[in-house]
Amino acid sequence: MNPCHPGEILREAVSANGWTITEFAKQLGISRNTASRLLNCRSGISPDFALALERIGWSEADYWLRMQLNYDLAAARRKSEAAPARP
Repeated sequence: MNPCHPGEILREAVSANGWTITEFAKQLGISRNTASRLLNCRSGISPDFALALERIGWSEADYWLRMQLNYDLAAARRKSEAAPARP
């Protein structure tokens, strides 16, 4: 199973709302750079970020944190499986 990065879901939601990255960042009270890094899957969702999403009505914070955890765990598994076996 390859869960998607939460940023992919958020990017679709931002687009569906007709927001720019700048507008999204303003809604959450974060910098544009932070918003851009998340929406482009270059950073993950922190508890503070998850709470900000909850505050604007975009699901509950634990939903976003579980999504991030599932993504991170799948990435760790792929990395572990790709590593050469030790004797």
